[in-house]
Amino acid sequence: MTISFSTVLTIVLFGASLAFANPATLPKHPGYPMGKAVDPVTGQSLANDPGHRNAVGDKALSEAAAADTAHVTQNLSINQNDKRILEKPGAGLLPRVEGPNIVIAPQVKEATTMPPPPK
Repeated sequence: MTISFSTVLTIVLFGASLAFANPATLPKHPGYPMGKAVDPVTGQSLANDPGHRNAVGDKALSEAAAADTAHVTQNLSINQNDKRILEKPGAGLLPRVEGPNIVIAPQVKEATTMPPPPK
């Protein structure tokens, strides 16, 4: 198996670009609330970016809440038959309506019997 020189050069240049990236060019973000937590043994800071505010501040919460309001609001069409409903008694029961009462007859009035098989 041979690896071309251009493949090796691409891998080396990509690795070097990651190694020499300038952190100052990265976008600023609120960070994570680690405060001034330090390691008790070494005294080194435990946060990657100590002193920054939490990403779930009041501004972040209000922007997140307002971001999708148009998508989550209900826009139901008005059903003309729903205007007749006076009372909804619950599951399995027909609602009480204004106007003619609708009666639903059972689908099966009598069952068919089969004679037992001969012995």
